[in-house]
Amino acid sequence: MGFRLIRWVAVLAFVFTLVFSSELTKESFQFKSDVSKMLDIIIHSLYTNRNIFLREIISNASDALDKIRFLYLTEPKDPKTKDNESPTMDVRIKVDKDARTLTVMDGGIGMTKEDLINHLGSLGTSGTKKFLEQLNEGGTQQALNMIGQFGVGFYSVFLVSDNVKVASKHDSESIQWVWESTADGNFFVYEDPRGNTLGRGTEITLELKKDADEYLDAEKLKGIVKQYSEFIHFPIYIQTATTEQKEAEEEGKEETDGDSKTKTEPKEFTTYKWELLNENKPIWTRKPSDISKEDYNNFYKALTKEVEDPLYFTHFSAEG
Repeated sequence: MGFRLIRWVAVLAFVFTLVFSSELTKESFQFKSDVSKMLDIIIHSLYTNRNIFLREIISNASDALDKIRFLYLTEPKDPKTKDNESPTMDVRIKVDKDARTLTVMDGGIGMTKEDLINHLGSLGTSGTKKFLEQLNEGGTQQALNMIGQFGVGFYSVFLVSDNVKVASKHDSESIQWVWESTADGNFFVYEDPRGNTLGRGTEITLELKKDADEYLDAEKLKGIVKQYSEFIHFPIYIQTATTEQKEAEEEGKEETDGDSKTKTEPKEFTTYKWELLNENKPIWTRKPSDISKEDYNNFYKALTKEVEDPLYFTHFSAEG
């Protein structure tokens, strides 16, 4: 009896140590006052259309992909995940209806621990504001360094979510970090317990509000991407699920007229695939000689939501 009691005490002490040490590694920070004010404005009055949150994070993902493409022109690298997979140069959206989460991933520049603390904790060092300041001061290179960092639009995710997790992996660090917040004035930063699942890039997971079930619908998300992000010049994919019923063999046999045969009954099988949402490549990234009249018409209709073809269009390209 005494040995069993000691053993249970040891087990409980071990579990307590694991939980306690996990909490110790979860560093807590407070938002700067300007972020707290901005969050309150965004959530309660700035945006009347909640759909824009997806436009904002896809736009940020595109910026992050732009920057890594630029950097790899002179310093190419080949980062890998813990499963030896390479990050993809695209944006991927998936939903988990059981967990009520929406996740958006990209293979862009990613963020270090300091980036997560600084860029997501203060407007003073985050994307849009700093980028414009650098441009106005004539600091083109400094402004370029801001591409791929999150701006004010990132905080629109709290329009639809109670809790937000941002997992990110930067080439300069071996650790994948997580930023997490419920927009209550605080945020946490900690090492991702899953390890290096990204290789490089960022993954935003939104735990949706009770009144945001519509964003678990793939068709709804497709419509938002079509409306706001169709001409992003990186592929945007959404994970879709197809459920089919197939005959499945069961163990055991039954006798029928002296003959034995295997019993079967239909079972459901779910398959997943990635569906490309922005098939129309941005026409401003292509040469005028490669674009047909139909391409121009489709672009005009997608941009303006008109049903008629444009009366006139012109296209020129310039370098400098």
